[in-house]
This record gives sequence, structure tokens and C-alpha cells, in this order.
Amino acid sequence: MTLILNTPTPRAGPSYQGSVLLWLVVAPNGRPRNIRVQRSLGMGLDEKAIEAVSQWRFQPATLNGQPVAVQINVEVSFRLY
Repeated sequence: MTLILNTPTPRAGPSYQGSVLLWLVVAPNGRPRNIRVQRSLGMGLDEKAIEAVSQWRFQPATLNGQPVAVQINVEVSFRLY
């Protein structure tokens, strides 16, 4: 799953792009929890990625018809101009 956030930056100069890889647990209610950075980008973008993903709601995984918690990775891409 990839989210692309275009974040304006006040600095002049060349553009910068990269991605933050997050590890998280999707709870049975579909809410993300235990969000951790697996691959950092720095410049405050790790925190922005966590902030964005923490607002998401997922379709929970099911086992025998019942919602269960699962671990997933989420990649959040940034392009700064």
C-alpha cells in the first residue's frame, strides 16, 4: 500500500523525493496501532507519514469470519519541490 503526499517546502533548490516505510498492526476494528518506522527519510517526514497513516481506517483481516489483528508494512512516498 503506497500513499503519496505532495508537501510544499519553503526551501529553494533542487527537489527531493523518497519514502518512509512503516510497520504497523491493523486492529480488528480497522484502526492502525503500534506504528513504527522501518525505513526513515528524516527531515520531519517520518512524523508526517505516521500522522497521515494514523488517520487511516483499514478493512480488517478476518479468520473464520471474525476480524483479527494483522501486521502490515505501509510505504509513504514524498516528493518535495
